[in-house]
Amino acid sequence: MITKKDISVIFLAGGVGSRFQSDTPKQFLPLGHSPVALHSFNIFCTLPNVSEIVVVCAPEYHEIFKRQQLSTSTSLKFASPGVRRQDSVFNGLQVMSGNTISYTCIHDAARPLITAEQIHSVVNAAREHGAATIGMPVRYTVKEVDKDDFAANTPDRTNIWEIQTPQVIRTDWLKEGFDYVNKNNLTVTDDVSVVEQLNYPVKLVRGSHHNLKITVPEDLMLAEKILLGKSVVAEI
Repeated sequence: MITKKDISVIFLAGGVGSRFQSDTPKQFLPLGHSPVALHSFNIFCTLPNVSEIVVVCAPEYHEIFKRQQLSTSTSLKFASPGVRRQDSVFNGLQVMSGNTISYTCIHDAARPLITAEQIHSVVNAAREHGAATIGMPVRYTVKEVDKDDFAANTPDRTNIWEIQTPQVIRTDWLKEGFDYVNKNNLTVTDDVSVVEQLNYPVKLVRGSHHNLKITVPEDLMLAEKILLGKSVVAEI
């Protein structure tokens, strides 16, 4: 059976990490024996359905990914970061290979602990429904507040999920969505929201709370502990 290489990965590694208070962007800080970004990048390089990875990052970090990619057969391209997240994704989309890629998978480099199994689950959901994202139901009560930070509403948390990445979308849907979003000057905070503007269905797939995004120094410390725990289990 021939594996169809019909997925392009847009790998978002262009953040400056202003909340991290570090001269080095958080995705390039060390986690275990390699930079944060390479943990998930290495997984995408090994997936048989991935045809290419478009890394969105500043030019001074290209070499980190080039060195790592040499040992794989996955094509590597680069795009420039944009002002907003959606601008970075759009820039990556322009670099992708023509009309030959059926699905676009978008992942945050600052989420280093995604697993191949979780990626497969969200890809399979996107193949079935057209668009899908990893996420988790929220564990705590959430409040909607007014402009003065007084409680205005308590949503039913059973219907609320925390959205993560990767997010996988039919490439033709994503391009159509960006045409609409750009034409109407809309700002969206995650990738599947682009196609939600067109009322296309988005399937939510349960991931893991370990799939955290490195945002503040405490997140990096937690990721180190999770990695250490996995290493200990692997050795037993």
